Amino acid sequence: QVQLVESGGGLVQAGGSLRLSCAASGRTFSKCTMAWFRQAPGKERQFVAAISWSRGITYYADSVKGRFTISRDNAKNTVYLQMNSLEPEDTAVYSCAATSPYYVGSDYYSYYSTNIYDYWGQGTQVTVSS
Repeated sequence: QVQLVESGGGLVQAGGSLRLSCAASGRTFSKCTMAWFRQAPGKERQFVAAISWSRGITYYADSVKGRFTISRDNAKNTVYLQMNSLEPEDTAVYSCAATSPYYVGSDYYSYYSTNIYDYWGQGTQVTVSS
């Protein structure tokens, strides 16, 4: 069982930066692929970024490429999302998610789907003002 707790959200002006953190419990964190999703009011949950457990391969939504960076520190059981050049369109509740240990996606886009993630945090609000 993995429990996830996000932090670092808040209110920021357009063009600013935030770093989100997701602390995981349990001893299997290093074997789980981790991801960030977001959900704006009235919209479906959207993939943001993921980082694999095996070689730290990263995946990004087109809308955040070049602005957001996902990373992980297995010694601290924590995954991060560094968000730069924030835009009002980035306003959403951001949640981290984890696969079961040793999960390997069937193809590149597997990691973009909510279906492969078994554990979810409660989310943290990010609001970007214009």
